[in-house]
Amino acid sequence: MSYESRIGWRYLYRGELDRRHLYGLACFATMTALGLAMALATAGGSGWGIILTGVGMMGSVLFGLLWIFSVFTTVSVLGVVLGVAAMTLVLAVTSGFQQQFQDKVLGVNAHVIIMKNNSGFSEYRDIEKMAWEVDDDVIAVQPFIFVEMQVTQGQGHVAGVAIKGIDPKRMNSVLDVHKHMVEGSVESLGREPESEDQPPPIIMGQVLAEKLKTKIGDKVTVVVPPIRKIDTSDWQSLSESMQSIEFEVTGIFYSGFAEYDQRLMYAGLSDMQKLLDFGDKVMGVELKLRDVSRGEEIANRLEKQLGGVPWSVQDWHELNRNLFTALTLQKIALVIVLTLIMAVAIFNMVSALTMMVIDKTREIAILRSMGSSSVAIGRVFQTVGLSIGGVGTVCGLTIGLTLCELLKRYNYRLDPQVYLIDRLPVSVNLSEVLMVGAGTMLISAVATWFPSTKASSLSPVEGLRYD
Repeated sequence: MSYESRIGWRYLYRGELDRRHLYGLACFATMTALGLAMALATAGGSGWGIILTGVGMMGSVLFGLLWIFSVFTTVSVLGVVLGVAAMTLVLAVTSGFQQQFQDKVLGVNAHVIIMKNNSGFSEYRDIEKMAWEVDDDVIAVQPFIFVEMQVTQGQGHVAGVAIKGIDPKRMNSVLDVHKHMVEGSVESLGREPESEDQPPPIIMGQVLAEKLKTKIGDKVTVVVPPIRKIDTSDWQSLSESMQSIEFEVTGIFYSGFAEYDQRLMYAGLSDMQKLLDFGDKVMGVELKLRDVSRGEEIANRLEKQLGGVPWSVQDWHELNRNLFTALTLQKIALVIVLTLIMAVAIFNMVSALTMMVIDKTREIAILRSMGSSSVAIGRVFQTVGLSIGGVGTVCGLTIGLTLCELLKRYNYRLDPQVYLIDRLPVSVNLSEVLMVGAGTMLISAVATWFPSTKASSLSPVEGLRYD
């Protein structure tokens, strides 16, 4: 270790150990251990265990720093610890929301959708063939119909729903609805009718089933709102009609995403074609990709091959652009707020280092008179600043990652009517953790510039003039 580093550590060191701080460290370390034991004792974790762990870890850091470092240094380090821990935790939660929404969206929706901007889409088999050939990343293709209707069950139970007609034989290869089934199965949509009077099958979200007071085996009536039929030869209005058909509930799913659980239903493609009098037409073709990140690229290639209008090709991100844009903006806003908190901690560090330079003016003058260069003096205070940033970063990341893991285990419940999902998602991204650590160290290095420059510019004569 160079003498500059030794001097820097001597400036940080408290000089004498206080047993009271050691006792405080022992108490909070015991609290941390107790909190971890409570949080890990049960499969679902413990809220009180998480609180005790967080308080215990912060108290342990506080008394541990006071046992070794001066009060000024401890306050500076604590600011960095709080900033790093808060940023790590918030980034994990916001990333969890993004990942959770992406998983939910891709669970019940395909990765790329091809649609035609008019009522006639009878050439969907040719489009399916084109989709298979566009890229090796395409692993499944199916036609679909998607319409908004009304569904009734019994007396007074009515709900507006979105019904998706799909091919039961190919549904599991394109969508992940089968992973979310709580009763019945997706395969029931492909059953053969035992008699002409047997209603066709349909599956629905759990929240919708509860709203309609419906269970497996019950009958529900799907009502198509009045549709004004158009003669496409001369675009003359012919008539208005309302159609309805009775379905039998053969499955209930729960995705954890309120938007789908309270509105979405799935039925067989042929049943929807009969209900809507579509004949052999569909509304679109959807694709599943091996790599979802290539959705936009493949969508653009398909649209180019189709020649644009009347064809429309959209990837999963474009279909949910508003949702993901809102999440990204929220994440950016939170990072900006937490960066301001970090800036306050860095200002504390600059203040502490500046006060240290003033306090050590005589020692700096002696070092200069003994032959130390201005660069060496600057390194002393750079060592101090980087040590504060390094200790704060390590402690902050430790606290933040520990709390992230405990929160992930706890599965904190959310109101799906407000947050759209029913559990607090926590997703630790290694790149974001490294970014927080590296960013904090970089800011710490920049923060030491002014105090170290001030120290290196001191003249030995000025420091010893009144001694």
